[in-house]
Amino acid sequence: MRAPLLLLMAAYSISITGLVLIPGVDDQGEVWRMDFFHAFYFVTYTAPTIGFGEIPYTFTEAQRMWAALTIYMSVIAWLYAIGRILGLVQDPTFRLAVSQQAFDRSIRRLRAPFFIVCGYGDTGGLLVRALLRRRKRVVVIDSDQDRITDLALSDMDYHVPGLCADASSSARLRSAGLHNPFCQGVVALTDSDEVNLKIAITVKLLNPELPVICRAESVDAERNMRSFGTEHVINPFETFGDRLALALHSPGHHLLHQWLSSVPGSDLPMPLYPPGGRWILCGYGRFGKAVHQGLTREGVTTVIIEEDPEGTGCTRDCVQGRGTEADTLQQAGIDGAAGIVAGTNHDTNNLSILMTAHELNPDLFMVGRQNKDDNGALFAAGHVDLVMRHSEILAEAVLAHLTSPLLPLFLKLARERDDDWANELVSRIGAVTDERVPELWSAPLTPDAAPALLQRLRYEPLSLGQLLVDPGRREQQVPCVTLLLQRGGGREKLVTPDAEIPLHPGDRILFAGQPCAASRINRALRNPQALDFLITGEDRPQGWIWRRIAQRAA
Repeated sequence: MRAPLLLLMAAYSISITGLVLIPGVDDQGEVWRMDFFHAFYFVTYTAPTIGFGEIPYTFTEAQRMWAALTIYMSVIAWLYAIGRILGLVQDPTFRLAVSQQAFDRSIRRLRAPFFIVCGYGDTGGLLVRALLRRRKRVVVIDSDQDRITDLALSDMDYHVPGLCADASSSARLRSAGLHNPFCQGVVALTDSDEVNLKIAITVKLLNPELPVICRAESVDAERNMRSFGTEHVINPFETFGDRLALALHSPGHHLLHQWLSSVPGSDLPMPLYPPGGRWILCGYGRFGKAVHQGLTREGVTTVIIEEDPEGTGCTRDCVQGRGTEADTLQQAGIDGAAGIVAGTNHDTNNLSILMTAHELNPDLFMVGRQNKDDNGALFAAGHVDLVMRHSEILAEAVLAHLTSPLLPLFLKLARERDDDWANELVSRIGAVTDERVPELWSAPLTPDAAPALLQRLRYEPLSLGQLLVDPGRREQQVPCVTLLLQRGGGREKLVTPDAEIPLHPGDRILFAGQPCAASRINRALRNPQALDFLITGEDRPQGWIWRRIAQRAA
């Protein structure tokens, strides 16, 4: 814009100077010269060809000649400037600079804890929406402009700043708030393990104290990320293989895991009962290897169908083919199989495998890998018993680490219990959640999170059950279940503790229940009057004036 602005300034300066220097005649016939104010005013409305007339007196021939030159000169300057402005607005570099400045302003205005999400694909979109439902702020970086446009057009509860840039760039991460004191962590969910690895390295070098959660689809990338202190590395294929093995081993634990890991507020998943026996696994890539490892760990016999056995390392019990042909499935023994896993990286092939297998053996337990979210309706229409959606698995795992840090610990400890214990806990959770996925929240008994409770504990012991009393119906508890109580810096871990257990400063408690229960418990932890009402059942006046009024009334 430098040249157009200079041209406009020169045109206005020359025009104003000429009007000031050329003499005119006033209404008395005397010589009169226009001052700078009138000259500027005349050029202002003449340059865009508005034309209010000759002021303050009728012009002489010389003035009219100069006014004509002023019109041509200023109009040409304005046309040139407007053309340059339109070209500049359409220039990708200019638009990038404007979006970068708007993004920087949004980051500077953030005054609440937020997470940086790198990658706004299927997984990133699910995660961002789930975090916003839990009133968490998010900043998004993605290299695809179409995804950033979709983010801007989405109907979100809060404004989500989005930037189209390379998320592995240290400059972009810094501009996204890497050093901002309100930044709570970085999540790397791009489609490239290399990019996710670089993001993790950049964060750990620039801000080592900031937690990082990364997506990794290869074993080498996962090991590399863990080698320099990445807090959580999630492999969706290994996670699903572990869940399928858990469903075979303990359906109750699998259902408990599903209920606690799904997006809060959605319908509760139904229980699964995969049959034992021989299974057929179509595809021996990263996903197939992970599922095969999980099935083998449970003692399940598998027959693998792979189009490229040598390239994938499938040398034993392997049938060469894609699995979409009936001959290949029959060669693998589809008639006597208990289940089949369609695990290729093409949704069309997976659906074809499942449909062909179902025609050959209608009693099969069918597991399908869905690679794109857009094909969800097709898998639902195919009546697949279990669908592997890696975007949902990743989003649920990341959400658990970000919002409920105690959940992975609880699920690990829960596996040490038997299936009857898991079924009983599932029944308790279902009774208080109205057939919806429960809300999970942690309640740390610290001065910042529970000042009212800690003050009360100084002179009076309190139990967990006193904290769970429903303020409206004191004979009942709030609709939630206590999953875990951790104390002593993690040395003592109590799974589903009893209501009579005393509370200690520094305890960390994990709850599952309805959102109203979370708000009531958090209010009691912070508000002395609300806590006093839970303990005594009396609504005592707190202020000096109200206490005096109550005494006089008594």
